Amino acid sequence: MNTAAAPEAMRPSSELEAGSPVSHKGRILAWASWDWGSAAFNAVMTTFVFTVYLTSRAFGGEDQASAVLGAALAVAGVAIALLAPVTGQRSDTGGRRKLWLGVNTAAVAVLTGLCFFVFPRPEFLLLGVTLIALGNVFFEFAGVNYNAMLAQISTPRNIGKVSGFGWGMGYLGGIVALLIVLQLFVQPSFDWIGASTADSLNIRLVAVFSALWFFIFALPVLFAVPELPRAGRGARLGFFASYGLLVRRIKAIYRTSPHTIYFLLASAIFRDGLAAVFTFGGVIAAGTFGFELKDVIFFAIFGNVVAAVGAVFGGFLDDRIGPKAVIIASLAGLLLAGTAILVLGNGSYEFLGLAWAGTTTFWIFGLFLCLFVGPAQSSSRAYLARLAPHGESGELFGLYATTGRAVSFIAPALFTLCITVATPLAATGEAQRWGILGIMVVLLAGLLVLLPVKAPDRTEIAVVPAA
Repeated sequence: MNTAAAPEAMRPSSELEAGSPVSHKGRILAWASWDWGSAAFNAVMTTFVFTVYLTSRAFGGEDQASAVLGAALAVAGVAIALLAPVTGQRSDTGGRRKLWLGVNTAAVAVLTGLCFFVFPRPEFLLLGVTLIALGNVFFEFAGVNYNAMLAQISTPRNIGKVSGFGWGMGYLGGIVALLIVLQLFVQPSFDWIGASTADSLNIRLVAVFSALWFFIFALPVLFAVPELPRAGRGARLGFFASYGLLVRRIKAIYRTSPHTIYFLLASAIFRDGLAAVFTFGGVIAAGTFGFELKDVIFFAIFGNVVAAVGAVFGGFLDDRIGPKAVIIASLAGLLLAGTAILVLGNGSYEFLGLAWAGTTTFWIFGLFLCLFVGPAQSSSRAYLARLAPHGESGELFGLYATTGRAVSFIAPALFTLCITVATPLAATGEAQRWGILGIMVVLLAGLLVLLPVKAPDRTEIAVVPAA
């Protein structure tokens, strides 16, 4: 990558520009505000509320609607994998990181707001899944630029703490957004026009709320963090020529810093396992441990609080012992907690005079899972930010998104395989619990691949030669 840059540009400080009227703390708060706002799309639209609405009977049946949604999201995943690295690269070299963060965030907000017009009838299913799928694409593009900004609002000495603070804000923002949605739209505590269930008005208004929530809380970062200066003075490459440059840069990274590529591969594997913990956690809580919907939501709220605490605490540890140590400890904790849930199941036990049922098992060890997920996610982002050459974080985080998408089928596939194998062998209602084993295998594989990877220097920024 660019070795022609002046030594000052490569010093181990950050991409932060001097002379801004906004303090460093102000920039960090503004940056984390985006994470807080993005939870409306993640938690409300794609996890707990709107996709549940889209896969209801109103759209032609749960099975058919789920299949259509899954297909749309699969297409979106391919688009993200193909386009994310190049969009990150071009925003870096063109000095337009903040611009594209704003453009992509606005696109997500608009697409989310348009979900208001998805009426509960089968003919609107295609519109709904298209809007959600496109929203996912632009959300990932925005995330590439947002994650790359981590180097602009932090230094090598506090990058872990700042990353953890951002993740924590995301978890807490999800809790607040979900509570507001529940109180105003899903289970309103008072009568108002937004509580009307006619034509699912209350759920469609959730989309408007989510769009406004994300847009409003995304604004501070666009005002507080300066734009990244354009890298170099060469002619701009065409879009397709950017792929050639990307390949040459990947080869250059592998020659000079192969452990960066190794980390991308390792993190792709264990991040798939981390995503599966949240994706299938509610399914296991309901199917194996008998949680009702309200109990699942209640657990989700507590789980997000615990995950936020873990992310913030993990960020402090990150700056002291390094991101690799935090990730390894977190993955080990996840394996222990997941194994406890798998082994204990929904049985009743007594230990040292204390008796508990299966629901208590899930509450205890399920919250431990949440506690370790936060630090693993936060330190993974900080790890890569430490490896990114000055001014080229966007391209590297684009590769981060691509590698994650490339293996995102592994945990769901192993989860399903383990249940399928266990079905004829386990007692009735017990097979689903063995899906946990599939998730644990993915986390263990990610941990084993990570172990030989060289940890990044906590006081220096990587420099990679030009391709």
